Amino acid sequence: MTTPQFILDLRRKIDHDLLWLMGVSGYVQDAQGRVLLGRRSDTGEWAMVYGINEPGEEPADTVAREVKEETGVDVIVTDLVSVKSSRKILTYANGDNTMYMDHLFLCRPDPNGNTEPFVGDDESLEVGWFSPDALPEPLAATTVERMGYVHDYLRHKADGDAHAQFAFRGVIR
Repeated sequence: MTTPQFILDLRRKIDHDLLWLMGVSGYVQDAQGRVLLGRRSDTGEWAMVYGINEPGEEPADTVAREVKEETGVDVIVTDLVSVKSSRKILTYANGDNTMYMDHLFLCRPDPNGNTEPFVGDDESLEVGWFSPDALPEPLAATTVERMGYVHDYLRHKADGDAHAQFAFRGVIR
């Protein structure tokens, strides 16, 4: 897992102090309803593709880039599902402390690009398409949570209310 250069530069200045980062997650679903997942090399868990927004990069572009880098699949970003801030401080093995704001996007494979997944970098051990009824184990808790957001979003969208989910004054909207 390559740490972006801007984070390395910041860490030289702030050491292990808390760093707030913008992240993205991609729920990629193909025409058969299958979900694209990767088995992470750091945890061994299966997860949606996620990553860190580079300075000045649009979040939707970040998710498309991350999906391509990690799985080889070209995607079209179609919907913003949720914007959520984690209250959990993640402490990495090297002592770095980080919190994230995640932008969860719904994506579909780009029919004019590659749709066959392959391991694209060192962040994944395996990648593939999975039926929602036959997801691999172990599944990352964050992926389970984000899949719940996607299901809620799609249910609301089918009812004509396609706004992204977010919390306002402690209430999920």
